[in-house]
Amino acid sequence: MHRLIPTGVAARPVAFAHVPQPVPGPDEALVKVEAFAPNRGETFLLDHPPSRVPDDPPGHPPGHVPDYVPGKDIAGLVVQPAADGSGPGIGTRVVGHPAQGGWAEYAAVPTDALAVLPDAVDTVRAAALPLAGITALRLLRTAGSVAGLRVLLTGASGGVGHYVTELAVAAGAEVTAVTATPERGARLAELGAEVVHDVADARGPFDVVLESTGGPALPVALAKTRPGGTLVWFGQVSRTPVTLDFFDLLGGPERVTIRHFHYVGGPYGPDLATLVRLVAQGRLHPEIGRTADWAETAAVLVDLRERRIRGKAVLLTGGGVR
Repeated sequence: MHRLIPTGVAARPVAFAHVPQPVPGPDEALVKVEAFAPNRGETFLLDHPPSRVPDDPPGHPPGHVPDYVPGKDIAGLVVQPAADGSGPGIGTRVVGHPAQGGWAEYAAVPTDALAVLPDAVDTVRAAALPLAGITALRLLRTAGSVAGLRVLLTGASGGVGHYVTELAVAAGAEVTAVTATPERGARLAELGAEVVHDVADARGPFDVVLESTGGPALPVALAKTRPGGTLVWFGQVSRTPVTLDFFDLLGGPERVTIRHFHYVGGPYGPDLATLVRLVAQGRLHPEIGRTADWAETAAVLVDLRERRIRGKAVLLTGGGVR
């Protein structure tokens, strides 16, 4: 089968390799991938892959695959059910969240990382759900009930920001979203958020701050948290470390809790099923900024990394390999 693997070349971050079809473990289903959605964070992991593609010097043998094979958000069809009897049967449409390897014709996915797709949810929207959607759900669970609370969301330009905003507003929160992108700001405003383009312009205090920027933005966001409030730190898209000054904290809100958050852990299937149900009911609306054949993946990844795509990009495998 064909799989996309890293090249280590910024202008062409992935290329096709011909590799053996994966052999599923007892608790894994083999899924024929029909669509996958790269995440911007995955583009950073491609910066320094552990190996080159087969046709690059110094000439790895045909079929060589690097240790890291990207691909966490997929949708497709079960072609081989799990041997242990768990999970969906053959021919079932599914959305999945494997640990890696999803940018391929076939992927072996643990059955507890799959959810069945109803007819009302198409493959493209389904592929746009997993990482960003699961992160948004788990972030809001970490924050607790947000009904009636003021919520500040930094770094709201991506898929997580979209899903958090829509879910939090629907739950009764008053959301302020920070994004430097005017077009993204307009979309977040349509979802019910107050939009600012710099965290310094957010009108606090806030009961809950969801912070994903890092760098100098986190101390500013922390200062806007109400006394006894909570800041959940879930990312560092600025790729700049955070510096907190003890004496600045003394002059800020008292008894603020800072919580570290990482979405990984536990079975993903139940959360995927929740996301699918919300989409089917018209209560969650994935934003698809670009749909393309997977032969165009390298170019799409560059545009995604450079923020030239608003919303999610979804690649379709049905067009074959060119």
